[in-house]
Amino acid sequence: MTDSLRTFMLKGVPVSPGLAEGLIYVHQTLLGPIDVPVSIVRGNVEEEFSRLDDATASISNDLLALATRVEKEIDTRLSLVFEAHQLIANDPTLREEIRKEIADNLISAGSAVKTVFLRWEKRFLLMESQVARDKSDDMHDIAIRLRNALAGITVHPLDRIPAGCVLAVSRLLPSDTVFLASRPIAAILLEHGSIASHAALFTREMGLPCITGLPDLMNTVPDGAPALVDADDGTVTINPGMPQIEIFQKQVAYKEDFLAYARDRATLPAITRDGITVSVLANVNSREDTENAMLNGAKGVGLYRMEHSYLGCVVPPSAGELLGEMRWTLEAVRGRSVCVRLLDIGADKPMPFIRFMVESNPSLGRRGIRLLREYPDLLDAHVRAVLELSREFDVRILVPMVTVSGDVEVVRESLVRIGAELEIYPLPKLGAMIETPAAALSARKLAPYVDFLSFGTNDLTQYAFAADRENAAVGQYFDDASDVIFRLMQATHDDVPGMPLSVCGELAGRLEHIPRLLQCGIRTLSVAPKLVPLVKEAIRNTSCGKSA
Repeated sequence: MTDSLRTFMLKGVPVSPGLAEGLIYVHQTLLGPIDVPVSIVRGNVEEEFSRLDDATASISNDLLALATRVEKEIDTRLSLVFEAHQLIANDPTLREEIRKEIADNLISAGSAVKTVFLRWEKRFLLMESQVARDKSDDMHDIAIRLRNALAGITVHPLDRIPAGCVLAVSRLLPSDTVFLASRPIAAILLEHGSIASHAALFTREMGLPCITGLPDLMNTVPDGAPALVDADDGTVTINPGMPQIEIFQKQVAYKEDFLAYARDRATLPAITRDGITVSVLANVNSREDTENAMLNGAKGVGLYRMEHSYLGCVVPPSAGELLGEMRWTLEAVRGRSVCVRLLDIGADKPMPFIRFMVESNPSLGRRGIRLLREYPDLLDAHVRAVLELSREFDVRILVPMVTVSGDVEVVRESLVRIGAELEIYPLPKLGAMIETPAAALSARKLAPYVDFLSFGTNDLTQYAFAADRENAAVGQYFDDASDVIFRLMQATHDDVPGMPLSVCGELAGRLEHIPRLLQCGIRTLSVAPKLVPLVKEAIRNTSCGKSA
């Protein structure tokens, strides 16, 4: 029996959860036009320079428009991807390298773009950091966009993808994934791509089921074959029989019924079977997030990320500008608690107004509070804005990437000093993010300076296992539900039993692990707005267990 008729199953890595069924659509041509260098004569060099400038200006406008659309329709954080693409496209050093390629080798602007960007792709791929290696996708994406502009190509290769299909493709670039947001497809299957790649982040925000790490996918799945995609556990059934289809459809119906039931009860308190009330808060980035969080029954905001206020800024925003942005974003949550995380930049989130040293492994370098300690004026401006916000909102402050007690001591000092200057009493509560094993095991030393602790389980897992969370090659080591992570939480609780503990990482939204989180003394969970009803329902169906 050929693969076009045979029933078989593929197992990959879940990237974006969900259940879907549809016909496979195998797409082979997402990597852009491939051609040989086009020669020019010396007299046409200036003309090619002009064509390059025009194409750069064109895609620059397109990228800014795309960033605005992504911010409005998908997620504020992810608009950074295309703002960064716009900055790269206009980088003077890169443009000069392309112009030199044109003039020295007498080739067209399109050929020069291909050569130069391919050179940069290879450089990133050879770097030690996975964050840097993943930048090769960004360079490839920009190169395709620029070469298409030079060639006058305006139609995206996915423009005619069939509605309701299961897209099978080797890899997706950020632009490809956003393009799919306006196309009614069922799911995505990928050969390549890490769980923290841009494509993965986009598919999760769009609620599009996606599985990656499917070896030899393009040669394995037959085009047009029916498929059942279970992106909750990473399995794909090709050419399913009726018994498999019926079981799958029952799963879908059960999941939909449970979601509807949870939404109906979303505004009720989350109380465990043994009578413990758990606060379910929301992680937000935008005004829309905050409004959705309130509609979904969130008790407040457990993590408000400030990074989007700094995106694309040549100079950092003033305290007044930050205050205005926070007021606008958080309007729907007035009267409820709001936890504002101090600026968490560095590593894979550089800002144009700060000169970054080249670091072979940025994740182990200057990020979060480490960078703010180096730029005290930036820290003070942020603290000042949050203190002003506390006049109108019930604010808490969270310090990112804490490792030692000095990291929170310096924030406490800034808080006390500026609070006295502004005559703000009492001061907002201060918390530390537990994202490193050192912080988890130093809770007693952190305790004198903080009022609460919040586990960022994504980074805690990365540093506990020495496994870059963006590196698919070590993906088998990245297990945020490992006993190791729960033991770190339990140790923290045991060391400071009276300290309020929360979780704001992705683990907080994984329903099957909520019982164990509660057993570790966690009494506050902060999740994506859409998960709030499901998390509250899961809490109602469990008991806290041994820890008080």
